[in-house]
Amino acid sequence: MTDLVPAARHVAFDWGGVFTVGTFDGRSTQNVAERSGMPVEHVRDSYFRHVRQLEVGAWTLPHFWSVMQQETGVHLTYAEFEALYLGSIADHAPMYATLAALPAGVRVGLLSNNYPLVSDHLRADPRFSRFDALVFSNELGHKKPAPESFAALETAMERPATQTAFVDDVQENIDAAKAAGFHGILYHHEAHQEFEQELAAWLGLKGPKS
Repeated sequence: MTDLVPAARHVAFDWGGVFTVGTFDGRSTQNVAERSGMPVEHVRDSYFRHVRQLEVGAWTLPHFWSVMQQETGVHLTYAEFEALYLGSIADHAPMYATLAALPAGVRVGLLSNNYPLVSDHLRADPRFSRFDALVFSNELGHKKPAPESFAALETAMERPATQTAFVDDVQENIDAAKAAGFHGILYHHEAHQEFEQELAAWLGLKGPKS
């Protein structure tokens, strides 16, 4: 991307599957299963039954883990689980490079269905200083694709939705973003260069050099 500042075009991103490789839920449940010796299907059955409570901020992470322990019989301390949980973040380096290259005149937001502790961890990441607006479902009380999520993003961006592209790896969320007035860009890891070209076109910038 160039240093040319676009005229009133901005961008907001999802986190999981965009700034990470694969899904955080899949990686974290796999790590818990491997550490505990439990079948991953057994761990995931409990995890996905209750994870929404984390995503909307209804449960703390320690409470979530205590429920999972009771249901699965996994014998890991909360401290061990927390370390595994945060250790399950697998960065997608090309997207962080794209983020860092965005011109200063572009406002940048994040709208993520996320969890207590993880959202704090991300907010403390120096790379996240490039974001002008961070909206996490566990702090908002609503998760994508709920309209309230995109209304909160528009407010946090301090720009009209029509001036903002929203990048997500899930079509349902892109559809909801478009319904809220955003320009939607569906993201695929294997097509990052094509994504950069599409984003540059939206922002009115020259695409990345080949």
